[in-house]
Amino acid sequence: MMFVSIQELEAAINYWRNQSPASGEALQLCAEASALAKPYAMMIVQGSARIPLDVLDETARSALKVFLAR
Repeated sequence: MMFVSIQELEAAINYWRNQSPASGEALQLCAEASALAKPYAMMIVQGSARIPLDVLDETARSALKVFLAR
């Protein structure tokens, strides 16, 4: 089983925020950053250092894959 660390998720979120900055009056995150932010927040709440990749939804896995391939 493959895992992703909280540091990798944070870096991927920052990558996507730089690629597509938050927009609108509500400063809504792009779809990729938003998808990654959900498991990132859960990791913070649970005190997890890493999570299995298979718990990420398809959007988050795809966003992480693009980030790691850059």
